[in-house]
Amino acid sequence: MSKRINLLFIVLMMIFVGARADEGMWLPYSINGQSLAEMQRLGCKLTAEQIFSFNQPSLKDAIVQFGGGCTGELISAEGLLLTNHHCGLSYVQSHASVEHDYLQEGFWAKSKSEELPNEGLTVSFLTYIEDVTELVLKGYSKDMSETDRDKLIKENGQKLIKERKADRDVEVEIVPFYHGNQYILFVYDVYKDVRLVACPPWGIGKFGADTDNWTWPRHKGDFCIFRVYTAPDGSPAEYSKDNVPMKSKHYLPISLKGVQPGDYTMIMGYPGSTDRYSTSGAVKNVVEQEGPAIIACRTTKLEQYRQHMDADQAVFIKYASKQASVSNYWKYYIGQVKQLQRNKVFEKRTEQEQAFRKWTNENSDRKAQYGGIFNEIDKYWAHQEKYTKALIYHREAGLRGSEAVAFALQFRRLNNTINQKAASKADIAAYAKQNMTGAVKDYFKDYDKATDRDVTIALLNLFYKDINPAQLPTTIKKVGDKTGGDFTVFVDNAFAKSIFVDEDKLNAWIANPKSLDKDPIYALMYEILNSYWNLSDQAEQLGNGRAERLYMQGLMEMQKDRNFYPDANFTMRLTYGSVQDCKPADGVTYNYITTLDGVMAKYVPGNWEFDVPEALIKLWEKKDYGRYANENGDLVVNFITTNDITGGNSGSPVIDANGNLIGLAFDGNWEAMSGDLSFENEVQRTICMDMRYLLFIIDKMANAQNLMREITIVE
Repeated sequence: MSKRINLLFIVLMMIFVGARADEGMWLPYSINGQSLAEMQRLGCKLTAEQIFSFNQPSLKDAIVQFGGGCTGELISAEGLLLTNHHCGLSYVQSHASVEHDYLQEGFWAKSKSEELPNEGLTVSFLTYIEDVTELVLKGYSKDMSETDRDKLIKENGQKLIKERKADRDVEVEIVPFYHGNQYILFVYDVYKDVRLVACPPWGIGKFGADTDNWTWPRHKGDFCIFRVYTAPDGSPAEYSKDNVPMKSKHYLPISLKGVQPGDYTMIMGYPGSTDRYSTSGAVKNVVEQEGPAIIACRTTKLEQYRQHMDADQAVFIKYASKQASVSNYWKYYIGQVKQLQRNKVFEKRTEQEQAFRKWTNENSDRKAQYGGIFNEIDKYWAHQEKYTKALIYHREAGLRGSEAVAFALQFRRLNNTINQKAASKADIAAYAKQNMTGAVKDYFKDYDKATDRDVTIALLNLFYKDINPAQLPTTIKKVGDKTGGDFTVFVDNAFAKSIFVDEDKLNAWIANPKSLDKDPIYALMYEILNSYWNLSDQAEQLGNGRAERLYMQGLMEMQKDRNFYPDANFTMRLTYGSVQDCKPADGVTYNYITTLDGVMAKYVPGNWEFDVPEALIKLWEKKDYGRYANENGDLVVNFITTNDITGGNSGSPVIDANGNLIGLAFDGNWEAMSGDLSFENEVQRTICMDMRYLLFIIDKMANAQNLMREITIVE
């Protein structure tokens, strides 16, 4: 690690102190001074080198980016990897069928030969970081336009990435921090052979489903187990039968000690996105425009999914992962809008901006540097207000609404080649066969035409009804005007003629490609896309990058006693806190744990959200918990902590003071759903699965002794 990055973060940590210990998603390679002292005060017994080091094995070597947006951790010497059930769900679903319903029944590989490969699934290990701010901004001057600055950063960044990558098989990225005031380069080893090892039944891994999502108390065994494989020499490799289990550089032992109020907890992972230094305009936009638009579109889509999934188990299997994905951030936005209002985040931001204006006007130099930024910011958000809702509907109800429309989008580049006659017919057919055949097979494996038909009708009806006519795609406006907003006949005709709802027709097209312009689904997609681009161009006529960057810089200058951790951006972070109960409202107190008794209190036979496997019921009836029971003889299922997490932290390890695994983070609580924009000190909690419940399921219910022998358990 360079001396410059160490010095930078030491200075930051010495200057910006005073925040609550449980707030902050810290860069783990910057642990020193104040933050380490606070961690140790809370009970941490690890050194900075034991947590994060490039010179020796450390906790960071057990933590991975899992797939496209989760976290995982190694729990054995042979690359056994733990993450959340909802992170692994799509891969479990891809192996499931009515005959082998791994979603409902679970999956347990009793030997390595039974572990299932997952095409496209990767895990990434962080191997190097470097502060490259000076190199990225080389050549920048203050009189540069924002467009020229962005161009310079892109060019410098691409050059740096190419240099750092050289001929190595690694992934290199440069990520902005503090609204573009700092840039850090990250290097990852990416492993592409990741196999499914185990998944609990639906009634454990998905228990509570939509009803319980984002709430406490919870009673969910939210875990999935995979294994990382490498080439025989230990290097990353594509799937091969000759690959071998990874030799873990570091892995996490699992503790049976359990949790008590006040116990130290540390979470490491890859939180996706926060915007806690945003302005009041951004908060207002989420509450009044973005949130309600996403909720409306996803509510409509989920209603159609639910009807078809409840009626047909085959559809349930095909759409389980899709429904979960849509539902997760549907309920998130419901909670976020409500809690932003309840916690008065807009008012807090406005108060902060008023203080910033006052501070700016007290000094002529500050006034010259920061005096005009709110004119830019206010103008930007007033402009965005005209476009946010329409753009979201174009995405949620248009381009990502109908599966057929979304799939047609993948053929746009190929269709352009056909129309421009940029290649011979034979070459186009060969390209289509090589590049699209697999995608077609995967698409139709999990596609139900009747479901997609009803989703498409409902969303187009909503699109026409809710959006300003001047901002509608041409076909949607024309059909809606003619039919009074009823798209049933239009969709039925489109589905009858389009190749994108019929596997045989689409495969026949691949064998003999020709222009798709007259295909009704493709034509609809293309009109929505062009309309979206048009609106995006209009929305982007005003930017606020410069103003936001200066505001961030000014805030850090003004609030010298505030600990300015960077917003989450899917880079490795560490949070520290403790196990605690929660008092979210007057007269309301939530205990810090839930137990299997609570699962059975919610149990509803045959209900898709609250049914429970028979094997679990029998163990509960006998109170056959073995060594996994707590001191009261109860089996703890979930617990809560004061750690600071967000999306992307799903699957992150909850680590005790000695570096042992005690929990698996999987959610946040309803009362703090404003957390991505504003951390709520009193009520924000992380919901975790207790590792004793994991071991109980593996050992007592699944009898997967092969896994028990592999896992290191600390009594």
